Parts: sequence; structure tokens; C-alpha cells
Amino acid sequence: MPLNLLLRYNSHLDISGLPASQRITSLKGIFERDFTNQVTLSLNGKRITPTPIDGQIPMETLFRHLTTVIIDQKTRSREFEMDRSKRLHWVKYHLEGNKKSDMLIFSVKEPDGNRTYVYDIAEKYVIVLEPKPKNIYFLLSAYHLKGKDAARDKMLKKYKRKLDEIL
Repeated sequence: MPLNLLLRYNSHLDISGLPASQRITSLKGIFERDFTNQVTLSLNGKRITPTPIDGQIPMETLFRHLTTVIIDQKTRSREFEMDRSKRLHWVKYHLEGNKKSDMLIFSVKEPDGNRTYVYDIAEKYVIVLEPKPKNIYFLLSAYHLKGKDAARDKMLKKYKRKLDEIL
């Protein structure tokens, strides 16, 4: 849907009534504008890049991570998720340095390694980055926190464990 290209933060993309093929076409248009055709996205002076995964094209992997959710941890199978997808255009907004007063940017040591989070408290929206050497972040995922308070509380617990500096 071409009108989706005109929408900005904090509106939602109009994709719910579209058949799957048109929905993917619309989302790919947003993705190409914000990521594939983008010169450089960065946060805190670090370049943001898709996570390279053996045997897969990084941009395709990133698109999947931003529009689907894991439904089976064992097989790592994924399925389309409306809440992530209708906010796809929010990722670029947050990473371009549009700092809001109710937004937290912090790094935490996690079991899988260090993570840097961009957390929009008002919109309950999270972007997850993995800091790497040479001033690079891997963009791992972005999603809307669901549930009343449990998801928000989980993010605030992470914030309480934040490192002294943003990695």
C-alpha cells in the first residue's frame, strides 16, 4: 500500500486488511526505504548493520526479525506478527536520534552477551542492538511490549542492571 510510505512515527501501518502477498509488498517497501536504500543508520556514532547469519542474506534475516516472532524455541520457527510489522517504520525514527524525554537508551550484560536497548516508554516499544567492535551495532530485533505491566516491568528490571556506559 503506497500510502504506508507516507506514515510516520507514531502512526501504525495500514496492513491488517491486506492479503499476505500485498502485506509483504507493503512492508518490503517500508523496509527498503528505511534500511536497504538508507545510506547509513547509526546510534551514538556507531553504524547499525543487519546481523550476518551463515548462509542467509543479512537484509532478509533482518526483515524477518522485524516482522515475525519465534513461535518454537526448539526449531526457531517464526510466524508473522502484526504488532511488530505495523510499527516497522518506527525503527528508523528511534535510531535516527529522535530522543524523547520518555525514552531510555542503555546497555546490559545478558547471558547471550552485551545488549543495548532503545526503550520508548510511552509507546512500549523496544529496539535490541548487539554492540560489536569497530563502532558497529547489529540490529537484532524491535518489538512492541505486550501485556499490562509485566513486559514494562521486565524492561525496567533490565534498566536497573544497566552498565555505567552505553556500549
